[in-house]
Amino acid sequence: MKFKKFNFKKVQSTNLTAIDIIRKSNINYGMIISDLQKKGKGQYGRKWISFKGNLFVSFFLNLKNINISIKELTKLNCNLVRKTIFKFYKKKIIFKAPNDLLIKNRKISGILQEIIIKDNQKYLIVGIGINIIKSPNIPNYPATNLFEITGKKISYKLVARLLRSIFEKKFSKFFN
Repeated sequence: MKFKKFNFKKVQSTNLTAIDIIRKSNINYGMIISDLQKKGKGQYGRKWISFKGNLFVSFFLNLKNINISIKELTKLNCNLVRKTIFKFYKKKIIFKAPNDLLIKNRKISGILQEIIIKDNQKYLIVGIGINIIKSPNIPNYPATNLFEITGKKISYKLVARLLRSIFEKKFSKFFN
């Protein structure tokens, strides 16, 4: 299974762009990546603070042939993102429900899942933000980034390629 890739310089949010693509096309599996997003979405209506050089990506897929719960999909998607980050940082990465990944009690990634229905078909959108080069300053919720914890400059495009490969490999098992 391959996710059709859509690249953008700037979007309102990768999840909103995914919704738009689903509604206007017959594509069942896609990946939206943007250099920047102006109004990134977080859990519970919060916003995701987006710094250029960090990763903003959304995957979408038709759920027609997937027979696991949304809760199980959430855990699966968090584990896939954790596996990607682990390629760069080999120490403990904690899952904090419902959708955050933490390193040393500091947020490195957030995941936002949304379901939309088109022509009686359910589509899952998995929005992923990973702090690659800069962390937001959020009162009472410390954050970190890959550059800070590894001391290495890492391209968000490299992280996106790895993430896409990991997602394609895992989700191919549902369709074969």
